Formats: sequence, C-alpha cells, structure tokens
Amino acid sequence: MQAVRLERVAEVETAGAAHDHAIVGVVLAPLNRTPLSWVVAMTVCAGGTVLWVVSIAYTLWLGIGAWGNNIPVAWAFAIVNFVWWIGIGHAGTFISAFLLLLNQPWRAAVSRMAEAMTLIAVAIAGTFPLLHLGRPWFFYWLVPYPATTGVWPNFKSALPWDVAAIGSYFLVSVMFFYLGLVPDLATARDRLTGLTRRRIYGVFALGWNGRGHQWRRRRAALKIIAAIAAALVVSVHSIVSLDFSIAQLSGWHSSIFPPYFVLGAIYSGFAMVLTLAVPIRRVYGLEEIVTLDHLERLAKLLLTCGLLVTYSYIAELGAALYTDDPRERATYFVHWPFGPFGWLFWTMLVLNVLTPQLFWFSRLRRSVRTLFAVSIAVLVGMWIERFVIVVGSLTRGPLPSSWYDFAPTWVDWGILVGSLSVFGVCYLLFLRFVPAAAIGELRRHHFEDVIEGRA
Repeated sequence: MQAVRLERVAEVETAGAAHDHAIVGVVLAPLNRTPLSWVVAMTVCAGGTVLWVVSIAYTLWLGIGAWGNNIPVAWAFAIVNFVWWIGIGHAGTFISAFLLLLNQPWRAAVSRMAEAMTLIAVAIAGTFPLLHLGRPWFFYWLVPYPATTGVWPNFKSALPWDVAAIGSYFLVSVMFFYLGLVPDLATARDRLTGLTRRRIYGVFALGWNGRGHQWRRRRAALKIIAAIAAALVVSVHSIVSLDFSIAQLSGWHSSIFPPYFVLGAIYSGFAMVLTLAVPIRRVYGLEEIVTLDHLERLAKLLLTCGLLVTYSYIAELGAALYTDDPRERATYFVHWPFGPFGWLFWTMLVLNVLTPQLFWFSRLRRSVRTLFAVSIAVLVGMWIERFVIVVGSLTRGPLPSSWYDFAPTWVDWGILVGSLSVFGVCYLLFLRFVPAAAIGELRRHHFEDVIEGRA
C-alpha cells in the first residue's frame, strides 16, 4: 500500500512538473517576443492617442464649448463615455472577486486580462467628468480636505459621490490586481533571461519565494479584498445611476436605475472581456490556457446578463406605462422610439436584446467568430443605450420651446476614438510586460486535478 502511494506521488510530481513547464512557457512567451500584429496594433492605437491628446488640448484651450453640448443638452458625449467606460470596468472585478469568493477555478485563465481591463477602463472613465468640469485643474475642490480658503464640496451635488466611488473602486482594484500578480512576477524574475529585466521583476515581486505561509497569507488577503470589491461593484454604478435619478427629468428619475445600471455595466464588461480574449488567445497561442470551455462560460454569463437587461427594459417601460405623468409616457413611447434618435433606440434593442439570443445554441457559443461578433455588437449597443438615456431625454424636455437637437463635433468623436486608442495602448503594454494569465493559480488547479484524478 505504501509503495502504491509513493508511486502515485511520483507520478503526480512528474506530470505536474511537465505541465508547470508548459504553462510557464506559454504564458511568459509574449514577454520574450513581439508579434508583428502587436506592432501594427500599437502603431494604430498610438495614432488614435495623438488624436485624443489633440482633442483634449483643444478642449482645454477653447473650453467645453468645443463640444456639441448646449442647453438643454448640458450632458452629452462626455457623460455617455464616462458611464460606458466605468461599466466596462465592472466585469474584471466581477470575474475575479465574485468567482474567487465562489471558488470557481476556471476564472484563473481570464481573470488577469479582466483585471487589467478594469484598471485601464476606470482610469479612462475618470477623465471624462474631470474634463466636463470646464476647469479640470480645480478638480481637487471635489475632495473634502481642510482648506484654509474654506472651500468645501457641495455634497448635494453628484460629483463628490463619483469622486469617492471611483477613487475607492480604483484603489481596491489596484490592490487586488497587484496582489494576485506578485507570484507571477516572481516566476518571470526566475525564468526570463536578461539581468536588467530580472532585477526589475524582482523589485516588483517583493521578495516572493513561494513558501507556504506566503501563499496562505496572500489567499486570505485576496479573499478580504475580493469581499470589499464585490460590494463596490454594486455600489459604484449605483452611485453613477443616482447622478441621473436625483434629477427631475423624464426618462431619468426611475427607481430601477441602480440595479439596471449595475446589470448593464456587468453586461458590457463581459462583452469587453470576450472581445479581448478571442484575439489574444489566437495571437499569443493561448488556446490551451483560455480554452473554448472558458469562452463558452463567458458566453453563458453574457446571455444571462442580456436577459436581465431585457427584463430591466420591460420593467422600465411598464413603469412608464402605468404612471400618471404624461411627460414620462411621452419620453418612453414617443420621443425615444420615434424622436430624432429613434433609429438609435431600435438599434439598441436589436444589439442588446436580440443578438445575445444566439448563445442559446451550443454550437454558436463555441464559435470564436460568433463570440467576437456578438461581443462587439453588445459593446456598441450598450454605448447607444447610454446615449439614448442621456441625450435622448435631454433633447426633448417638458416644453417644446426647449427642444434642441444635439449634434456631436469632431472634438466629441476625437475624444471617444482617442479613449479607445488609449485603452489599446495601455492594454498592449500590459500584454508585453505582464503575464496575461495567472500562472500560479493555473499550476495549483492543475496539481489539484492530478491529485484527484481529473487530469
């Protein structure tokens, strides 16, 4: 009996060592080579980043009058982009925090890519309300600090709420991302070539040596931060939704907005994860790490969120149908579907409601092309949804004399396209210098599978 047990242990160690070497080699390969597609993508995104810088510089020089905003459409592209980007940043924390708390091992393959997406998206989202201030160099007035000038934030305004929510969410996301990354930085320190690179990775690895007590403390700390992050996923976008709900404007003051916005945020975030994971696994040869099973699970989650968002649409329209306010009914049943942006309203419903229904079929859930196309469609649809809510409601106020048709300027489009390019640049740099998958967790889960006979 003892001989059989020793033989099993030796077999497990041999299989685990071979698989460890394969995982480390595949995940660290992008840090050693630069594919031509990476160079091309970086060149394109760098050009878009130049457009972003030019558009912001022109805005700061001329003022936000360079945008298409005008009374009564005081909120337009900047706030639409803000809500869209902050929503994209939710799926990373959801995949990492919620699934970690639920002990779902499959998250290890995509969690790192999702967490990096969160950090970049939240940072980009924060730029839009700052620019919308008109004088962004005074942004610190929104922070409650003991100023000798007696300037304190107006807590009846929604802006201090956003500062507190986004700031706390970003800090927690940074801690969660970095703590999960430490063992992989140590692996890069030990496995990569080049003395300078190994020293740099060694500094950021914080002396990690892989001892048992380090893994236990890291695991406990990740659980604590994950619990905090899980609460922030709900609270942050709820606070963003209250920016609208506190206004007495038809189409905005809806009690369903907090859960509606949270579901929409996670929905668009899952779509972005799929949009990134599909080409990355192909270009970097990560098919054995991010398998079709992982993509299928993401597709199921995307379908689930799509159904919940559809229910939110129905509930919102139902509430407007039974209200006694004729202005509310006019907004939902006249101005949105048949007003100047009616074609966007119907496009939104097709992209957000009908397109994800393809994932009822297993064959389409495992089709890489279908996954990529549907995820792009959902991202576009969710941006249009925010546009319809923000601009579609403001263009048609209670008095026809105050109606105004909004038209974006080249600066609006430049900042939107530029923000996508900045995201691309940051994400490509992440892929170039940081392991794209959680090596330590992948190795641990495979070892557990071998021990229990599942691999």
